Amino acid sequence: MQIQDLPYADPGTPDARSGPRFLWWLARNQPGGQVKALVWGLLHFTSVCALPFCVGAAVQAAVDRSGSRLALAGGLLALAAVGIALGDTYLHRAAVTNWITAAARTQQLLARKAALLGSALTRRVAAGEVVTVSTGDVEKIGWFVEAVSRFTAAALTVVLVCVALVVYQPALGVVVAAGLPVVALAALPLLPRATRRADFQREKAGRATELASDTVAGLRVLRGIGGEELFLDRYRSASQEVRRAAVRSARMWALISAIQVLLPGLLMVAIVWYGVHLAREGRITVGELVTVYSSVMILSYPLRHFEEIAMAYSFSRPSARRAAGVLALERATDAGGVRTADLDGGRSAGAAGAAGGDLYDPATGLLAPAGRFTAVVCGDPDAAGLLAERLGGHPAERSTSVLLGGVPLDELPLDTARTAVLVQDKDPVLLSGSLRELLDVPASGDVSARDALTAAQCADVLEALAQGSLDAEDPMDTRITERGRSLSGGQRQRLALARSLITDPEVLVLDEPTSAVDSHTEARIAQGVRDLREGRTTVVFTSSPLLLDHADQVVLVHEGTVAAVGVHRELVHSEPRYRAVVTRETDEEAARNGVLDELPRAGLHGEQLRGGELRGEELCGGELRGDALRGDDLRGDELHRDELHQDELHRNELQEIEESA
Repeated sequence: MQIQDLPYADPGTPDARSGPRFLWWLARNQPGGQVKALVWGLLHFTSVCALPFCVGAAVQAAVDRSGSRLALAGGLLALAAVGIALGDTYLHRAAVTNWITAAARTQQLLARKAALLGSALTRRVAAGEVVTVSTGDVEKIGWFVEAVSRFTAAALTVVLVCVALVVYQPALGVVVAAGLPVVALAALPLLPRATRRADFQREKAGRATELASDTVAGLRVLRGIGGEELFLDRYRSASQEVRRAAVRSARMWALISAIQVLLPGLLMVAIVWYGVHLAREGRITVGELVTVYSSVMILSYPLRHFEEIAMAYSFSRPSARRAAGVLALERATDAGGVRTADLDGGRSAGAAGAAGGDLYDPATGLLAPAGRFTAVVCGDPDAAGLLAERLGGHPAERSTSVLLGGVPLDELPLDTARTAVLVQDKDPVLLSGSLRELLDVPASGDVSARDALTAAQCADVLEALAQGSLDAEDPMDTRITERGRSLSGGQRQRLALARSLITDPEVLVLDEPTSAVDSHTEARIAQGVRDLREGRTTVVFTSSPLLLDHADQVVLVHEGTVAAVGVHRELVHSEPRYRAVVTRETDEEAARNGVLDELPRAGLHGEQLRGGELRGEELCGGELRGDALRGDDLRGDELHRDELHQDELHRNELQEIEESA
């Protein structure tokens, strides 16, 4: 695998049972790169370790005054130098390739998992942890994967040199062969503690990253409520915890490094002392002493890879564990698709994006007829969000599948299901780039960008973007900052709505698409969406009377089941639970409305209802007496100002309620 061949056509199915298993899976899934790095590493390390033998032979040739052997030693030195240069160059190339390809494979796997899970990902894993895994963690994972082959080459070289020294000079070679394992493994008892400290540091860093990400995302809100300094203090505290954890971890690694320097030094002192003693006795030559001493000194180079592999594993293991945790997440429904039956009685599942059919949720009983505008009212916004995602085939937990045209969405391939149903959640994300790039999304081609922007009432947004960008003649070429932070909440919401409208799916599910928009703009958006989506299935989760009044049907979902179905003007009169959600009634006001419902049965007539007020001392046994209900209790204008949406339509509806009472 070459870097230019990235990305992988298929990154494979990872072993995400644990962090070490995931690391091993990555390493064995690029065998070609690992073998190349191993071969070039062996060439490089053996050439480096051959230098002492060449130098020893040259020294002994000079002592013996042998010109031929000196020339041979020089030739061997030149050959070793060539091997060092070639091995180092291509080892570096192979190592970098292994690093990048392992990181790229991990990023592809994470991106595929994010696309598979959709919005469910951030509900299961914190956003800051997702950022950490997809950025810093993939580098550490790639570091360990590529370091494995270099460590293997270094370990094999150390073994070869020990064997060569035992054969070359048994007396000193045995000392080296006995001392090198101690040098290589002396730091092993310290690794568990170093690993724990590294894990603790990474945990603290992940929390700080998550806090920073959340703070930046909500900076505008924090400034508005005066909480900016509070969160900055929290981040400073988290940052200091990371610093202290990093210092403790660095101290342990400094101790390991010191041991890796100290013990080889002590071994060389022992070899020199023992070698000089043997030379005085005439048991070894000067050249052999120089060879053994130089070999031990040179071996400190491959031995450093023992420390590196320990560090790489310690830092990559928590990263691999986090990555495996994300990759182990599964959709609540089947992503592969097992359904081959026809949709809507005659079209194949592969054509689900163009197929019709009602959208039905067996869990709640919600039915969205094909080609109609359906509004859904839920008293619980969180429940509404979960229901919206389930309608799109992205349930947070396993449940009965939603049916499109009678076919379960979880029995369709994921791409087919997502082509058929598009869900826009209540907090859509705008990526940085130009407006033209923002609206460049997979679409049917039947809805133009101009039509979508017009329906979403984005004229003022285009004007604001044009005024804020002096170098762009066309508003479509103006730049949008990350997450659209340069725009207001309502402007971001409308641009996201336009992006959803351009895709023109068969079924479009919108969760509170106008919650940040003023009532006048909201009314125009309601009409624009209805006109643009004519003949398509549209489901809108909202409690706004303006949107509800434009719907072909309104469905009230109460405590997880459909409680009422009708049109807005009927439900607001006949269904108290619906009226309580839409008018934002308090419990006290709901009780008053209950009084109004009972007034006809209590026998009250015209003179008792004066100017929209009720007078009486008390309500008892179905009668009204005294001053229990004062004139300011049920004033239409007060109730409207405090509790109702800012629109004329709803004020008229409240008056109709009072008059009917």
